[in-house]
Amino acid sequence: MSYSEFTTIAKARERFNLTLEEMIPLFTDVEPIAPSDYLKMTLNENLPLANAINTEKARSELIITPVLLEVRRILNFQIGFFSGTDFNVESQMGLNGYCDYILTASREMYEIRTPVITLVEAKNENIKGGLGQCMAEMVAAQRFNQQHDEEVPAIYGAVTTGTNWKFLKLSAQMIAIDLSDYYIKEVDKILGILATPLREAIDGRSPGSNVGVLPR
Repeated sequence: MSYSEFTTIAKARERFNLTLEEMIPLFTDVEPIAPSDYLKMTLNENLPLANAINTEKARSELIITPVLLEVRRILNFQIGFFSGTDFNVESQMGLNGYCDYILTASREMYEIRTPVITLVEAKNENIKGGLGQCMAEMVAAQRFNQQHDEEVPAIYGAVTTGTNWKFLKLSAQMIAIDLSDYYIKEVDKILGILATPLREAIDGRSPGSNVGVLPR
């Protein structure tokens, strides 16, 4: 078994004994972050092409990767960015396989280091069909952090087509699916949601600062 076999929310919930919360807005207080001129130009050029090709690979390369790399620039390259990386945590539980994107509060570029904060699952069209897989990857990140004695209050996840984004949050055994969907035209809000927990985790690792990955 691997992440890709968690094809439904029910499979992930039952395997990992999760409690599901679906009817709460998670990020209403998160401040948007204005995109750079570079990202705005990139998306203006890439969106029509990605929509025309309309494959998961094209959407990943032309939309999702530029957005995530913008988060890395916003945070002064203090985070780790991994794409299509093998993330084997507990194979006997199905927590193994490739993750589309992993973001960590570590500058390490050659291997995934704790704390893993956010996982992003790319889908061509079906957001709902990716939620179970994303949930399993978030559980893997939670356990990975615990195994390395670096627990964080919450793990964040997203399932996205590039143009549509659905966010999740895992705290202990509770997983919340955000009530709202976000669209690439509001990329400033997407950047704020992605950057906030990473920034707070980075701040929390610095002497004299406090960690709290709940959105401000």
